[in-house]
Amino acid sequence: MGSAKKTETTSRKARIEEMRRAEQARERRNRFLTITASVIVVAGLVAGGAFLIKSQTDDKDSASSDSKSASGKFVTGKDGVKTWSTKLTQNHVTKNVTYPMEPPVGGDHNQVWMNCNGDVYDQAIKNENAVHSLEHGAVWVTYNSKASDADVKALAAKVKKTPYSLMSPVDDQKDPIMLSAWGHQRTVKGASDPDVAKFFETYVQGKQTPEPGAACTNGLSK
Repeated sequence: MGSAKKTETTSRKARIEEMRRAEQARERRNRFLTITASVIVVAGLVAGGAFLIKSQTDDKDSASSDSKSASGKFVTGKDGVKTWSTKLTQNHVTKNVTYPMEPPVGGDHNQVWMNCNGDVYDQAIKNENAVHSLEHGAVWVTYNSKASDADVKALAAKVKKTPYSLMSPVDDQKDPIMLSAWGHQRTVKGASDPDVAKFFETYVQGKQTPEPGAACTNGLSK
């Protein structure tokens, strides 16, 4: 009787000890899982922080791209065409760009181009979209309120029959009528000025084009 009771007590102690060992094992396992999860969380936070910093840096780069082309200047050739003296940037940005010339002849620009398949716009268009058109090899005809109605009408007719060209008013430009291509620009006296035809012949899909043959349709249109 006493022996049986002793055996039962020993067996119970053994089960308790086994349960204690199992509990300790679970605790060790839980601590391991907790530490592992913490490491994963910290790693995720570090990665997320790095991504955020990179994103902020990218945003800063996009915002600061406005001034990257400002280090250059126009150099006027014997033919009256002004050429920008430094390489113009070609980054796609979502923000407004402050260009060092008006109208702009290149630099960072919106990822969507203005349609330039002989498109004539009777209202101002965004520089960022027009610059993308120049990147595709278009000539941009612009005018302000000092241009005569006859010249505007005649230039519009020329643009409408010329693929890779576009036309729009630019109130802030210095001269009544200006022609722009990527990295190049000139003033003309009027629609009948022979320099109009020369500029079109040289710069519509000319050697200056960064992306020759790129589309001038399926872009932005007003």
